[in-house]
Amino acid sequence: MSENARSMLHEVMEQQTVSIAKAGIIASLNARTSVLACANPSGSRYNPRLSVIENIHLPPTLLSRFDLIYLILDKADEQTDRRLARHIVSLHLQDPESISSDALDLPTLTAYISYARKHIHPVLSDEAAEELTRGYVEMRKRGNFPGSSKKVITATARQIESLIRLGEALARMRFSELVQVRDVVEAFRLLEVAMQQSATDHTTGTIDMDLIMTGISASERIRRENLLATTRNIVMDRMQIGGSSTRVIELLEELRKQSSMEIHLHDLKSALSSLMTEGLVILHGDSVKRI
Repeated sequence: MSENARSMLHEVMEQQTVSIAKAGIIASLNARTSVLACANPSGSRYNPRLSVIENIHLPPTLLSRFDLIYLILDKADEQTDRRLARHIVSLHLQDPESISSDALDLPTLTAYISYARKHIHPVLSDEAAEELTRGYVEMRKRGNFPGSSKKVITATARQIESLIRLGEALARMRFSELVQVRDVVEAFRLLEVAMQQSATDHTTGTIDMDLIMTGISASERIRRENLLATTRNIVMDRMQIGGSSTRVIELLEELRKQSSMEIHLHDLKSALSSLMTEGLVILHGDSVKRI
């Protein structure tokens, strides 16, 4: 996706407007609509060890504005594979009568959605509002670990807005003017399934909204901070100001001796880049020197 396309999408999702500056026309048009998008992972292969942001190369400021983010992975499953194969084969059958009909034909479905969007404007009931508050507090509690100072963001205020929109949409599907508790419960279920797929830290197995908001989990951020501190200590203890250079690979071996973490060369280079920003070291090719 081009940078221009990303900028336009960000404006649509944040301000619900589209700016036009073309052929002497300068205007800002309303774009109050729902956005349904899909994206393929980089290299056409999803890497479960990377965040969604790293897989599809979409900025966190844009991705975090979607209410629901689902992963559709191609996993071998006999029942799913059979259903998909039957559907594809049915499109090429000689007898169209044998093709299973949809629950609703397209014109009826279009008219149904159009009527609901135009005439049905549901509001929250008192019970639904109470359930929203209770459920949000419970989601936030999951980020607290008893007996530990570690805290993970498992929900933000943006999730409340998402839950309200989902609850209203579910009520609108029923042509109901009131969002009921069952709508809120289903909204929480939809959101939690999406979060378990797209916002779960694979190292801890817990939901971490930092993966969507920043692209980096809390555990990964702590790991990087610890690596940076260890690297800084080694540089200050083992290397003299203005002294001889040290090979990066030697520094990596020393780090691996002192740390129980799994450290790769790119991790060390990232830490050294931070130390260069601090003005502590300078990096020349495969060697590092303290300044």
